[in-house]
Amino acid sequence: MQACAPYAAMLLVQFAYGGSNILMKIALEKGLNQIVFVVYRHVIAVILLGPFAYVIERKQRPLLSLSVIIKIFLLSSLGTTIHLNVYYAGLAYTSPTVASALSNVIPSLTFIMAVLLGMEKVKTESPRGWAKMLGTAICISGSLVFTFWKGGYLFKSFENRALINIYSTKGSAGEYRHAKENWIKGSALILTSHFAWSAWLVLQAVVHKVYPARLSLNTLICFFASIQSSFLALFFARTPAIWKLDWNVQLLTIIYSGAVISALGYYLQTWCISHKGPVFVAMFSPLLVVIVGLFSAFAFAERLHLGSLMREKA
Repeated sequence: MQACAPYAAMLLVQFAYGGSNILMKIALEKGLNQIVFVVYRHVIAVILLGPFAYVIERKQRPLLSLSVIIKIFLLSSLGTTIHLNVYYAGLAYTSPTVASALSNVIPSLTFIMAVLLGMEKVKTESPRGWAKMLGTAICISGSLVFTFWKGGYLFKSFENRALINIYSTKGSAGEYRHAKENWIKGSALILTSHFAWSAWLVLQAVVHKVYPARLSLNTLICFFASIQSSFLALFFARTPAIWKLDWNVQLLTIIYSGAVISALGYYLQTWCISHKGPVFVAMFSPLLVVIVGLFSAFAFAERLHLGSLMREKA
């Protein structure tokens, strides 16, 4: 049973990310500012994680040295501030299915970084080693195909009309469009965010060795993330009105992402990385496209493109 725990944890995390992807797409269309979202989300996570970290790990928490603080600050920059702000900027230009499908490149990027840092070994004389290299090449090339070749529609959506219409403009059934949609720009931004996320997974394995208190580590990550994004808000989110919260889907998205993703999800990923390594965690990223793709087909009447089909097969 204990051997299955990391697999169950990562399945739960991917379903949680699927829900966050859908909610965030709706919230962005309804006017939620992405920087405001990142700040509030991680403030909620700090409030939830902080008391548990203080009580549970007060006797086992290592002292914070300057070098550890710098590493945790860098972790926050990569996995939260850069990854999330760039990711949600890309999500505003494309669909949840595209954003989720492009996450399939994360295992390849994480594997390459782990190999370069000596955390993973590639035995070129064994079939397993060749399979890893071939899979890495296919995933990366597939992402490029997905980004630059949209292709034609292969399958109709499950619904003729979207059950949830989140777009400001629309065309024929199953071809809803946001006025800002830009396939290449959105995909490029999302791929950039996934590069930062892969680096976050690898660096987290390094930091955990010198600071093994997982609850405290994630509390500090979320704390620095809120500080960093608050600094960005001084330049890009200075309008007081966008910080106002009402009882709507924007508030639901913030609470869900703060409690389920930043608090629970981050902790589960850290726990899995400490037991199985960063590549194991990255391997579950392709599951996200299945979860979000099925939901989007029913709820948003999205249709499958030739490029996206090839990407899923890759």
